[in-house]
Amino acid sequence: MISRQTKREVALGLKSLLQHKLRSTLTLLGLVFGVASVVAMLAVGEGASEEALAQIRKLGSNNIILVTRKPTGIDSNDNVRMSIYGLTYEDQQRIAETIPGIRRGVPVKILPKQGQLDARKLDLRILGTTPDWFELVKRDLIAGRLLDVTDEARRNPVVVLTEHGARRLLATHEAIGQPIRIDGIVFEVVGIIGDETLAAEGAELADQEVDAYVPMSVARNRFGDVIEQRSSGATIREKIELHQLVLEAESIEVVPRVAAAVDYALKRFHPVKDYEVNVPLALLRQAEASKRTFNIVLGSIAGISLLVGGIGIMNIMLATVTERTREIGIRRAIGAQRRQIIRQFLIETVTLSSVGGLVGLVLGVAIPVVITQFAGMPTKITFFSLVLAFGISVALGIVFGIYPARRASRLDPIEALRHV
Repeated sequence: MISRQTKREVALGLKSLLQHKLRSTLTLLGLVFGVASVVAMLAVGEGASEEALAQIRKLGSNNIILVTRKPTGIDSNDNVRMSIYGLTYEDQQRIAETIPGIRRGVPVKILPKQGQLDARKLDLRILGTTPDWFELVKRDLIAGRLLDVTDEARRNPVVVLTEHGARRLLATHEAIGQPIRIDGIVFEVVGIIGDETLAAEGAELADQEVDAYVPMSVARNRFGDVIEQRSSGATIREKIELHQLVLEAESIEVVPRVAAAVDYALKRFHPVKDYEVNVPLALLRQAEASKRTFNIVLGSIAGISLLVGGIGIMNIMLATVTERTREIGIRRAIGAQRRQIIRQFLIETVTLSSVGGLVGLVLGVAIPVVITQFAGMPTKITFFSLVLAFGISVALGIVFGIYPARRASRLDPIEALRHV
């Protein structure tokens, strides 16, 4: 229960603040903008970080992604010679047979081809892979089905398109079951998945709007391993067996060990490094550490505004002490104790900081909504940021109010009564 004395002191504090509305309002603004900036900046930072983390998590924390990289010094613009590099089918078999801790491996072959339906054409990226791909890298199924083991075993000429590819190529035609030509070969559309442009720094997966998934056995048998492209009169020929190999470790704990073992095994058979070993788990931990650092930096910058607001509170309370010197002397003369004077002034500073903090929270929540609505930037308001900003606001009110309150309590009653 709140005592009658406390209620009286709170009422007296509010009355004092309302007597100087303009000054109190200006002091509030410093806290309002400070709290709002803390909440808004943390929301923007949290939103950007969460988006990056979500991209990495989609790669799979248990996955190890091997990616073919073209070594420097290889000239592909030669009509006679052919560039041969990258991951091989033997690498896939060797890794599966010799390195423990791997649950399964999913090969990926990427080939630029043209899809055609009647007179409609679309440049596609053909991804030859196995049904396990959709188990390791989750994709939303919109219609039909995904690739299955029967397609791989029987070399069924079937294809799974992205929603973008289906809209551009199939148009008004019935999507599922529609035959389309890819490089002169007829494929049946069996499924459509959601568009997913996924690329995390340091570990990208082949995700584009024009991707088309076909069984690996079909890609090897029908398209082969040689990629031939003509550009400006030159023919570029490259032989790449596997563009990617996604390995799923048995548990998160063994991911670093398995990744190191895979890298060591590949080095023995690849004198020139034409591959990369990417570990989404390591990227995830690095991104989480960067997120914490980023939030601390943003919070510190925004905290400067709160600090300025706290200084404003001290300034107004020192001015109030000077103006109310005679009042303080009278209260001390009739028996008011020092702690009562301190409490009186602290009530006023806490009231200022609390009201400023609450208004700042409202503004701080509104700013990220406006940013997301008009700028399209992802934002995320957390309960922690709200509590942190409001807590700092109240704490600053107390900290910066102590000195003026103590100064008021130490006034000599006789000297204070002489003040005009």
